Amino acid sequence: MSDKIIVSCALTGSIHTPSMSPYLPVSGEDMVREGKAASAAGASILHLHARHPETGQPSAALNHWQGFYPHLSSETDAILNMSTGGSAVMSLDDRLAASGELRPEMASLNLGSMNFALYPLADRIKEWKHDWEEPFLRNSDDLVFKNTPRDVREIVGKLSQRPTVFELECYDVSHLYMLDHLANRGILKPPFFLQFVLGVLGGAPPLPDVLSFLKNTADKLFGDQYAFSVIGAGRAQMQMAALSIGLGGHVRVGLEDNLYIAKGELAKSNAQQVEKVKTLIEANGKQVATPAEARQILGIDPEANHHTMERQYL
Repeated sequence: MSDKIIVSCALTGSIHTPSMSPYLPVSGEDMVREGKAASAAGASILHLHARHPETGQPSAALNHWQGFYPHLSSETDAILNMSTGGSAVMSLDDRLAASGELRPEMASLNLGSMNFALYPLADRIKEWKHDWEEPFLRNSDDLVFKNTPRDVREIVGKLSQRPTVFELECYDVSHLYMLDHLANRGILKPPFFLQFVLGVLGGAPPLPDVLSFLKNTADKLFGDQYAFSVIGAGRAQMQMAALSIGLGGHVRVGLEDNLYIAKGELAKSNAQQVEKVKTLIEANGKQVATPAEARQILGIDPEANHHTMERQYL
């Protein structure tokens, strides 16, 4: 299905704060509304984080996940992709608590530790809605997002019984070589679904030559045993999406990665970005993959998906 492009939509993430946009989903109701609209617009994967419904602070609490996850499971056919990254300030136990309970059919898996510097974002905000936001951003000048080989083994061990398919998040070329190492040790097995994340301060920049280098390296290491998608953080979102489509890859959009729909114009919903990238895909002579087609491309067993398992939480 080389003409089918998987659109992932990352609804909220843990980077942006409520003071940056009034449209950032926070509550369970927000997440259900945004997820259903993004799915209807063409997103076959919904990448999910939880937040405290009153403050918008990133949360690992199961009750906050249960405010939206079961509803999206029963009310959409999208692949629900739970973050195991959570927030860079969370412990690994916290990051895994909800996914261990909900046992998603897909989960993100970060391939290496890195600086995760958000502090320049604080200089753009004139008024803060919540006390936690400014310290959270400014203290990231001394923040390491920890994802050691031991962490990766623990995540795989806890979620592989599902079996969960992993979205392998790659922020730099070293992460590809770590994946090769982990594969050689039998911790992760192909085929792989790589998510190239470009534009985070501390990772690789969103440049065409960088994306080509990452893809060429993945070709050398993994041959035809992988598929890839691309995230362009901030203003690079659609440029990187277009490059990924041209290189035979898939795309990710969403308010986790970019709060804007055009220069100086805040996106009013995740679905706006999905619709924009869908137009880009079709302009390149491709088609947006349905959830069923995405499962086939990624090797997800449709008989084992979350929609029959999570209704118990409703």
